[in-house]
Amino acid sequence: MAERIEQRLEDRVPELEQLERVGLFTRAEIRAVLRKASALEYKIQRRALRKEDFINYIQYEINLLELIKKRRARIGYSFKKEEIEHSILHRVHSLFNRATGKWKDDVQLWLSHVAFCKQWNAKHQLSKVFSTMLAIHSNKPALWIMAAKWEMETRLSSESARHLFLRALRFHPECPKLYQEYFRMELMHAEKQRKEKKEFEKAKMDLGEFSYSEEILNGEMARIVYRDATQKIKGVEFQLAVLSIAKLFDFTQDLQKEILENLQANYADDPLTWDYMARRELDLGSLKAPGHPTKQSKVAEMARREERCCAVFDEAVGALPTESMWKCYITFCLERYNRKTNSEELKQKRLERTLSVFNKAHESNLLSEALYKQWLQLLLESNLSEKAVEVAEAATRRFSLSVGTWQMRLQVLIQLKREDVTQCFEEALKHVKSQGTLALWTLWVEWSEGANSKEDTEALYQRSLRATTPAESVTMKEMYLDWTYRSGGYKKVKKVFTSLCENRPFSLDFFRKMIQIEKEQESCKMLHLREYYERALREFGSTDTDLWLDYVKEELSHPQGKPENCGSIHWRAMKMLQGELVEDFVSKYTLLQTGHL
Repeated sequence: MAERIEQRLEDRVPELEQLERVGLFTRAEIRAVLRKASALEYKIQRRALRKEDFINYIQYEINLLELIKKRRARIGYSFKKEEIEHSILHRVHSLFNRATGKWKDDVQLWLSHVAFCKQWNAKHQLSKVFSTMLAIHSNKPALWIMAAKWEMETRLSSESARHLFLRALRFHPECPKLYQEYFRMELMHAEKQRKEKKEFEKAKMDLGEFSYSEEILNGEMARIVYRDATQKIKGVEFQLAVLSIAKLFDFTQDLQKEILENLQANYADDPLTWDYMARRELDLGSLKAPGHPTKQSKVAEMARREERCCAVFDEAVGALPTESMWKCYITFCLERYNRKTNSEELKQKRLERTLSVFNKAHESNLLSEALYKQWLQLLLESNLSEKAVEVAEAATRRFSLSVGTWQMRLQVLIQLKREDVTQCFEEALKHVKSQGTLALWTLWVEWSEGANSKEDTEALYQRSLRATTPAESVTMKEMYLDWTYRSGGYKKVKKVFTSLCENRPFSLDFFRKMIQIEKEQESCKMLHLREYYERALREFGSTDTDLWLDYVKEELSHPQGKPENCGSIHWRAMKMLQGELVEDFVSKYTLLQTGHL
């Protein structure tokens, strides 16, 4: 092994000599490079190879290349690249080849090699990398697309890109993304040829042996790809994806027409088809009036286009009365309403249209829970309070088991300061199952804190502890403790804390809150702090190292603390903590003793 490493280091000597000779590196730097290279070589020659060692070696060589590049720019020396950079590049490629040969399944390693090749313009080497990578990772369409794009965009080889796409489709005959990119590539090829032909004709050059097929120039190859794809891939999403690609090219009108006809013929019962056909009306502008258009004429034109869109949507919800179709219609209306406009008339028209569509969907019983929420937000923004209350009530009738819907209705009533809030809370708890009502109880007590008397709020907190599940009652205990301190002071909160401690479960924050309250008092007593820490440790002493450390800190820093208790606390912690927590505690305790924590 040593002989092999020595040989590799000797192979570096010519490039290092050149670096020193041309003044890019000093003799001391050359020695440092040799020492580092020797250490890295020994690591990658061991029997038990590690991927990290190869990555570190590659990164070191790349950093060396970057340093040489910067120093060349600084001193203005651009010669001897064959002897210096090319030698290092060859070594990096060799390291990458060894690493990817050993860890074939690591896609990130392959991609790092690809990125390196692109960065240093190693086109010939990159072709080899792609070829080997695709032979191993042929099950990943994204890698095929990457290779084909590189062939098309960097090497300007449409033939190689086409060959890669065809190979990829043999492995993934039903991959929509592959067909989309292949379709795009053929259109790019056609556009490239059209530009070439135009330039030749412009220069009045004899095309000679250059022959441009009219079919290819018009995107016939892309049409073949599309037709083949539609035999294997069903779904409106794919049709819309290829249509959006075709629209990027100005010579594909016939192709777009064919895709559109297929869309309407085969997917007329899909909401996405109707959604596309309706939105298409926005792009189909009417004939421009002569002269410069005025602001009023622009607004009128936009209003007409939106009316045409809505006419298609109205037809859609009649032909396809589903929740998804109404959602598409409402989403369109909301998008148009949220667009900025200086015309108040247009803004008002959009608002009226949106509210009307919401109402129609509601009357058809085809409005989703999420859309009810958006409707309510819009009504409240528009100061339509009575309608908002009515809609909220209708939503809870339709989704009577949904906590979110009841919460939404209650928030509306609270925001509008209605008198029937309590009644609505009671009604909500009758409909919703006890499990999952935490959000309702939280909202109720928060509202009660500001709206009701202290006695009523306390009674509500007590009721919430009985009504919620044990897991949910943990949050209510924290809120109850916090509210009691804010409204009743220290003596009251101490009584409440003691009473709450009689019923498990608890959270760590519950105890920490009480500890914080005690520490805020002028006459903070260590006796009380010990009681709270001991209660907390009974519940969480086996799973929380910080709790033990805080207890130790308290004994050390409090005026009434006893530092001699720290040893006992440490011993108990070692007994109670589980698994790796013991090591964590020991390291933190050591830092605390040495004053570093």
